[in-house]
Amino acid sequence: MGVTTITAARIYQGQLAKQPGEENILEMEKFPYVALSKTYNVDAQVPDSAGTGTAYLCGVKTNSGMLGVSAAAQHGICTSANGNEVTSILHRARQAGKSVGVVTTTRVQHASPAATYAHIVDRDWYSDSQMTQSMIDSGCKDIAYQLVHNTDINVILGGGRVYMSAQGTPDPEYPTSSSSRGVRRDMQNLTDIWLSKRQNAKYVWNKDQFNAVDPANTDYLMGLFEPKDMNYELRRNTSADPSLAEMTEKAIRILSKNPKGFFLFVEDKIDHGHHDTNAKNSLTEAVEFDKAIQKAGLMTSETDTLTIVTADHSHVFTFGGYPDRGNSILGKASSTASDRLPYTSVLYGNGPGFKITNGTRENITGVDIEGDYRQQTAVPLSSETHGGEDVAIMAKGPHAHLFHGIHEQSYIPHVMAYAACLEPYTDHCKSNSGLTTPSSGLTSPNSGFLAYSSIMLVLISVCGALLW
Repeated sequence: MGVTTITAARIYQGQLAKQPGEENILEMEKFPYVALSKTYNVDAQVPDSAGTGTAYLCGVKTNSGMLGVSAAAQHGICTSANGNEVTSILHRARQAGKSVGVVTTTRVQHASPAATYAHIVDRDWYSDSQMTQSMIDSGCKDIAYQLVHNTDINVILGGGRVYMSAQGTPDPEYPTSSSSRGVRRDMQNLTDIWLSKRQNAKYVWNKDQFNAVDPANTDYLMGLFEPKDMNYELRRNTSADPSLAEMTEKAIRILSKNPKGFFLFVEDKIDHGHHDTNAKNSLTEAVEFDKAIQKAGLMTSETDTLTIVTADHSHVFTFGGYPDRGNSILGKASSTASDRLPYTSVLYGNGPGFKITNGTRENITGVDIEGDYRQQTAVPLSSETHGGEDVAIMAKGPHAHLFHGIHEQSYIPHVMAYAACLEPYTDHCKSNSGLTTPSSGLTSPNSGFLAYSSIMLVLISVCGALLW
């Protein structure tokens, strides 16, 4: 979710409301403090989501493809994670007695959410079926296993059922689909294990079950609504799967019961639409993401909740061509290109939208470019790549003023920890009386965080009960 995506989403949201679009303001754009984040990985100029997730959630930059470990570990060498683990802000919040949650429209084992709880040298080891027997024999654990056995997470909402159940287990929603069956070779049912170790816990896999969950008597909730990633909003079965905003609301209602505060990470799959070079999917996801931010804002108070919106990285997504004011963001530029063919104002530098026939670019005259359409690209790739430029950080709430200028991405969780009096910044909260109060007087440790990422909304309740 680079700045180009934010601008295009602003216009798209406005045009959905029958406005020209350019004058629209997203909820995230109302945040008073803005900075830029440098997203490179230790070994990569243009980053991947595992390395960036580790940076903005653990406070340490690492190599591409690795989660929750420092760059001293080696990609693909599973035992090299041992001794090189780094601690996430979610884990620090839980250690301090806060309730914690993860909400995503990807699989919950995907790189960004997994950076809150996993320590692994390959982001693709979703279950033990992606690992060799020698890795397993050496004691290495897959991401799904770590989800259940590492940090005690109160709320887990997203997709990813196949990685949680024994190999061959029929999926409850798609029982005849072989690709939706469980894949675990250890034959464990991780959702059952998760439930058995927690009180007032519920597991749900459809919207009716989700809606029936009463936050008042639920301390733990796991909801896995699809076998792998959840569907794009434009394809979501609204009677079967909850929206991102609905999941965010349920999570906050459960987490905010804790008088010591909470931490919530919220992610949307804007990234996936860009990889497909499908701008409509990506921008629709961005609009849904903004709805979740708005919902969270209505349920929390800026006096006691630090809310951060940022992205793990950008994309090679461009917006130009001199279109007229009010032109559809998914529409054509106002003039033709040098080849005398029309082109859309939003395009991609690379990806699967590359089409050349007999040496000529596709003529999109008469093509439904505002439907399920892949924008054209300059370079042919099976999947569009990330972009290497800085991304925005938008913040409000206690200590949000610490986001200013240009920062290393790994700076972000240090601000969260400082604002909430978490390790390693507990000393500044100690008064002479021995009571825990922030030296600035702006926060107390019993509050909440919200973290959003395009990925990423982080909510961290920094000082007391939430205001509804």
